[in-house]
Amino acid sequence: MNLHRSHHHRPADTLNRRRLLATLGLTLAYMMAEVVGAWLSNSLALLADAGHMLSDAGALGLSLFAIWMAGRPPSPRHTFGFFRTEILAALANGAVLLALAGLILREAIARIATPAPVRGDVLLVIAAGGLLVNLVGILILRGGRHDSLNLRSAFLHVASDALGSVQALLAGLAIELYGWRWVDPVASMVIAVLIVVSAWGVLRESVSVLMEGVPAHLDVDRLRDAMLGVEGVVGVHDLHVWSIGSGFDALSAHVRAAPGAGKDLLWRIHERLHHDFGIRHTTIQVEPPSQPEPLRPSAGL
Repeated sequence: MNLHRSHHHRPADTLNRRRLLATLGLTLAYMMAEVVGAWLSNSLALLADAGHMLSDAGALGLSLFAIWMAGRPPSPRHTFGFFRTEILAALANGAVLLALAGLILREAIARIATPAPVRGDVLLVIAAGGLLVNLVGILILRGGRHDSLNLRSAFLHVASDALGSVQALLAGLAIELYGWRWVDPVASMVIAVLIVVSAWGVLRESVSVLMEGVPAHLDVDRLRDAMLGVEGVVGVHDLHVWSIGSGFDALSAHVRAAPGAGKDLLWRIHERLHHDFGIRHTTIQVEPPSQPEPLRPSAGL
């Protein structure tokens, strides 16, 4: 028997779409200013920050597309709908961030050996403007970062870019005040490390969802104990729990019923899982007490 969440438009999607559109407009506008500023100042840190903003723009655009796809209704060939489009977008965004960090590190290492002249004054002005734009983007996106992994990946793009702007700003100060040209590539390396840190968590969680791992906030043993705590349940086996998409957890299990368990047993199990763990999509097979235990597959031949 199956109790499940039917497809519907999530109210948060409309607001998240507006958040992403506003942040995308700001990012594209200032990215061009950073490219010009990097060319005028000959700053790798500023060019790295502009490259990060370019990846931000791509990430935001991809996130917008993913929200649109996730809102499409299920089809005969995609019966769960397109919720995992958002997970794929988050995975792609994380991979782009890692690739960008590698490019920045390679160029920074080359520049440490032979530091290039950098105009600290131009670097300061452009980096300060970039930081302001990123802070506005953070304020716009922060309210929706818990709604979906997709939006959180976009938020991390902007947040790590803000940290990159801080590094570029500090590099500009060091160059302008002390003439330390080596600070520029070092700041670029710090930016690259920050990018890797922000990308790794998104990649790990995205892969976990795609591999149908147990969601991080759920514990299988606690789920089993909760189900066994429902009056009329004497056994639970073949218990599986996974995520269809962000905020959409699913559970399937076989439940052995006690004699006279009652016709509402399935509903009581579902209500316990919904109330205690927030799981709405459950597929539960109720077995009579006389049914033999299922055979377990052996680990090897």
